[in-house]
Amino acid sequence: MIGAEDHREIERLVHLYGYYLDDGRFDDLGRLFADTDLYVGDALVARRDPVAVTALWRRYVRIHANGTPRTHHLSTNLVVEDDGPGRARAHSYILVVQHAASFPLQPIIAGDYLDRFTKTDAGWRFAERRIGNDLFGDLSEHLLEPMEIGDSNRLQSWERL
Repeated sequence: MIGAEDHREIERLVHLYGYYLDDGRFDDLGRLFADTDLYVGDALVARRDPVAVTALWRRYVRIHANGTPRTHHLSTNLVVEDDGPGRARAHSYILVVQHAASFPLQPIIAGDYLDRFTKTDAGWRFAERRIGNDLFGDLSEHLLEPMEIGDSNRLQSWERL
């Protein structure tokens, strides 16, 4: 059973992702996902490899003059569920807004995350993250190179995996 303290720890992990990314702290993202199988869409992009996670964000995310991507990641609708002894899973929505020199504040990405967690002696850790972005705006000031956007006409769910 997931207790209130467990829920708070897991919620903190989900939110740390946005804080680290919005602050351009890619090394911290690597450490956050050090024990994680990371998927973008259906593609496994890093398997428990913090160096690969850091490199992935450095490869794709544009850093502006202030040292950040000039984004805010808004995680909402977080549902955390028990997934067995010492395990949990979560589903949340994401909305990314950006304000860059060349255009006003606007939404650029919306989607959802499916996350799995394991409880260790040090607390909860990500075990799996599935990034399922399905709505896109102007990404010209966010991405350094285009991302492959597959057929994403529905939100993810654990039941569809």
